[in-house]
Amino acid sequence: MAKESMKARERKRERMVEKDSKKRAELVKVLKSTSTDEDVLSAKWDAMMALQKMPANGSKTRLHNRCGLTGRPRGYMRHFGLSRVTFREMALAGKIPGVKKASW
Repeated sequence: MAKESMKARERKRERMVEKDSKKRAELVKVLKSTSTDEDVLSAKWDAMMALQKMPANGSKTRLHNRCGLTGRPRGYMRHFGLSRVTFREMALAGKIPGVKKASW
């Protein structure tokens, strides 16, 4: 089981990413423009400074997938939103519809 503080921190990051995503996308779009006019270069500089001043936890790359039940960060299965350990326990208990243990 992950510490509650780690799970809370991850939820906070998710909220920050959702809140800042539009503004970040606009700033990155300005930065990736290919024009070399002096006005554009000034706008790029301003966009870069604004992007650096934004909170780092608002970046999408800071997010980390965690198990929905235990908060375990490793062995995450995207399709189910669970870690491999939790998935196995639930599958063997018959709590995940359509999943059964293979035998041959």
